Amino acid sequence: MKTFKTTWNHIRRSPYQALAAILIMMLTFLALSIFTFVFFGSSEIIKYFESKPQVTAFFKDEATQQNIDGLIATLEGNDKVSDVNFVSKNEALQIYKEQNKGDPLLLDLVTEEILPASVEISATNIDDLSPISETLKSSPFVSEVVFQQDVVKTLSQWTNALRRIGFVVILLLSLVSVFIMATIIGFKISQKREEIEIMRLLSATKWYVRWPFIFEGIFYGVVGALLGWTIASAGLLYATPYLKSFLGNIPLLPVNPVYLGILLAGELMIAVVLGTYASFIAVLRYLK
Repeated sequence: MKTFKTTWNHIRRSPYQALAAILIMMLTFLALSIFTFVFFGSSEIIKYFESKPQVTAFFKDEATQQNIDGLIATLEGNDKVSDVNFVSKNEALQIYKEQNKGDPLLLDLVTEEILPASVEISATNIDDLSPISETLKSSPFVSEVVFQQDVVKTLSQWTNALRRIGFVVILLLSLVSVFIMATIIGFKISQKREEIEIMRLLSATKWYVRWPFIFEGIFYGVVGALLGWTIASAGLLYATPYLKSFLGNIPLLPVNPVYLGILLAGELMIAVVLGTYASFIAVLRYLK
């Protein structure tokens, strides 16, 4: 109990240094929270697009149902394909009517014979869409393959780039946080050198002297993590209505509170590790 009281006295007597340590930790965990939201959000968006028909192949009019069934069977046997949906001429007409029900002129111009039958394919992995598309193009029964290759590739590239950038930013901020906290705690130890010498003369053990400084580092880490997580979560909740309108049918928001709780628990554990490590470095350097 006395150790915690000593820790609090260290913090209370140097509020500006404590504030600087808390702020740098807050920035670290704010970045960690934001990039975690981006990581999981982008993963869910890719999963959404992977679950939707990404390649559509239109059949030639001379293709028989037997030809179509054979191609569908081949696709279903491909482990890169997760789902195959056949759309007949009649179903294509019904879809067309639903999409253009407000324009009678367009409805009168189109008949079942004009619209081609098609097959919609979803891939197990977004990177498998291109080879699936090439397989369909080589079929003699397919007249056209619609595949938004550039859009899919760009989405995947942006996601990977954001992950790499996020990892580098979080790593750099973590290193800066550890360095600044170690410097602040080391400075405090230097200021209390005479007091520490007196404690040692009174038979205080090394760990009795060290623990208040280690708990001080943990305190900075935990408070910074709480602030960073709170700001990021509040910002996400505030932006949820705008993001939902932007994302459309992608079932990404609102975020499950359980997920936010798990994120907070994980960040608190990381904060304890960073705080302990930073203060331990300072203690080992200045309390020999």
